Amino acid sequence: MNRLFLFLGFLLVAIGLLWPLLSRLPWGRLPGDIVIQRPGFTFVFPITTCIVISVVLSLIFWLLRR
Repeated sequence: MNRLFLFLGFLLVAIGLLWPLLSRLPWGRLPGDIVIQRPGFTFVFPITTCIVISVVLSLIFWLLRR
């Protein structure tokens, strides 16, 4: 459990430091993501991005448990 928290902490710090570079990636703009734009209003529901992130995290945690 301690290793998991250390890993997650380091991962969050790394993401925070790399955020300017990561924000340029097309995450949240994958085919299947829902974007509704109206004058003065924008609604974004990144369903495909959420599924991809869920699969990647599931694989990472599965590998860490082995």
